[in-house]
Amino acid sequence: MSSAVEAAAAGAERVRAPWRLWRRQAAAILRLEVKKNFWGKRAILMYLLAAFPVAIFFALTQFDKRAAADISQNWGEAKVIFANIFEGLVLRTVVFFGSAWIFMNLFRGEIVDKSLHYYFLAPLRREVLVAGKYLSGLVASGVLFGLSTAGSLFFLYMARGYRASIDDLVGGPGGGEVLAYLGITVMGCLGYGAFFLVIGLFFRNPIIPALVAWGWEWINFLLPPVLKKLSVIHYLHSLMPVPVYEGPFALVAEPTPVWIAAPGMLLTVAAVLVAAGYRIRRLEIRYGGD
Repeated sequence: MSSAVEAAAAGAERVRAPWRLWRRQAAAILRLEVKKNFWGKRAILMYLLAAFPVAIFFALTQFDKRAAADISQNWGEAKVIFANIFEGLVLRTVVFFGSAWIFMNLFRGEIVDKSLHYYFLAPLRREVLVAGKYLSGLVASGVLFGLSTAGSLFFLYMARGYRASIDDLVGGPGGGEVLAYLGITVMGCLGYGAFFLVIGLFFRNPIIPALVAWGWEWINFLLPPVLKKLSVIHYLHSLMPVPVYEGPFALVAEPTPVWIAAPGMLLTVAAVLVAAGYRIRRLEIRYGGD
């Protein structure tokens, strides 16, 4: 009886051992790639994109006294305006193109730099490589674009005044709204990141697919309800803490409930990463052709 128990324990340990190894390998890739994402030669554009919304709100609230006074006096309207700017500028432009730049370069950049073969020569499962690189892109984009959202909100609240801002953040809905905006930003990085990671793996020239995807996201409000759900922005729009009016020509669709939108996004990301793992197992490096 004891020998059977020992055999079962040994078998369970053998099953757990690969997972431990894969976690360590993914963590090592994550540490290496995060440094490259933040300090690599391609990081400049990422910083400029993240700083763009903050610079706009800084200029609007610090140099335009009339705009700052309007924000303070018409706080409800200011929140609606911020929600529209957040969806149009931060999500559809900064997070979209920032994620495209970060995640498409995770593999395509390595091919251009002729360095991807070093990973392929290591005793490493390629699916683990995908997971480690994706997490590194998610950390970089989530941190930078999350700070961009936080900085924009900071200057918006600064224009309202210290006391009124504290009352709204602590005693009013402001605290929950700020957390929602930050969460939506991270969800945008999560969804767009997985999508662009796959584009970088499947297409030799990813610019055209990225522009097609950008156009699809921008015309989402014109699409019928069924097609709306084939986009990332639809689910992000459903999570907005302040409703955003899509215009007189928009085809109205019921927002996806939060309890469906968030898990649905995670399941979609998981499926896309599975496709990325399938692709990379069959990927052959031909530096001369790229």
